Amino acid sequence: MSHDPNCIFCKIVAGQIPSKKVFEDEELLVFHDIHPWAPVHVLVIPKLHIATLYEVGGEHEAMLGRMLALAPKLMRELGAVNGFRTLINTGEDGRQEVQHLHMHVMGGPRPWVRG
Repeated sequence: MSHDPNCIFCKIVAGQIPSKKVFEDEELLVFHDIHPWAPVHVLVIPKLHIATLYEVGGEHEAMLGRMLALAPKLMRELGAVNGFRTLINTGEDGRQEVQHLHMHVMGGPRPWVRG
């Protein structure tokens, strides 16, 4: 698997930085955002280092589908049963802050801090 030793999310995947994990398998890791915008705010990341959505190709279709399919299951388990929001920021103009593909999944009662 590709890994960037300078990437904070790769360090989380490697266990070098602690996280509050929600889900993990051989391909994906889900953990709570440290600066949540909503009562429930998790990040879904591939363990494979992919810097941005611009870098995905046909070989990543199944993984992207799994990321999206996991969102409703996890939101139900975490108590966000009245709807949720998914967000993937891409590149500088898309306000991507960490250069590792990640999907924000946010839910819970409003009002939210942001979003």
